[in-house]
Amino acid sequence: MKAILVVEDQKSISDVVSKYIEKEGYRCEIASNGIEALELFGQNTYELIVLDVMMPGIDGFEVLENIRQFSNVPVIMLTARLDESDKIRGFDLGADDYVIKPFSARELMRRIGAVLKRINPASGEPQALKHKNIRLDLKAMKAYKDGEPIDLTTAEYKLLLTFLKHTGQVLTREQIIEQAYGDAYEGYDRSIDSYIKRLRQKIENDPKNPDLLVTKYGAGYRFGGESE
Repeated sequence: MKAILVVEDQKSISDVVSKYIEKEGYRCEIASNGIEALELFGQNTYELIVLDVMMPGIDGFEVLENIRQFSNVPVIMLTARLDESDKIRGFDLGADDYVIKPFSARELMRRIGAVLKRINPASGEPQALKHKNIRLDLKAMKAYKDGEPIDLTTAEYKLLLTFLKHTGQVLTREQIIEQAYGDAYEGYDRSIDSYIKRLRQKIENDPKNPDLLVTKYGAGYRFGGESE
């Protein structure tokens, strides 16, 4: 049975969330602090992690930063703070979604379902995407250039996945945000430009004169030309 890890120091919240997760057919494991979360993560494999931001000891950001050194497992952050800078920090570290406290367990389950659907290709869909010398292994969530692995952050991986799914199409910033990161990323469209700049550094032979990921001024961005 696939497992979801819930990292939450308030037992009243973790108890309710775990019941809903188990109703969906997952095994739920609970960590009450960041240290315990990292210990469990090192010992087990999880389909997704629900991670509270504000915890005693090490906070959710530090836990996420540690996790991202080893894994692209989907992570949904829980926070009672509405500070925009916190959201941006979380996304930059590789968070997949944010849920603001207080929240309903049903809302969280919908978010979990949406993230898993966005991250994991459904049965019958291709297990790899390729254009020219760039290839994505969707099952392993790994990227390759000329057969050599590319070290991508989670945000960069989602960005490249979106472009490969829409090869040859011009995408606006809003479309890129919706396809790659979901509704939780609304309002931070300018940060997409910095992600694209970093992605170009990793996939282009000449990042200053890109021929894969090009800017269409006044419209958005286009990856590649005609589909191969």
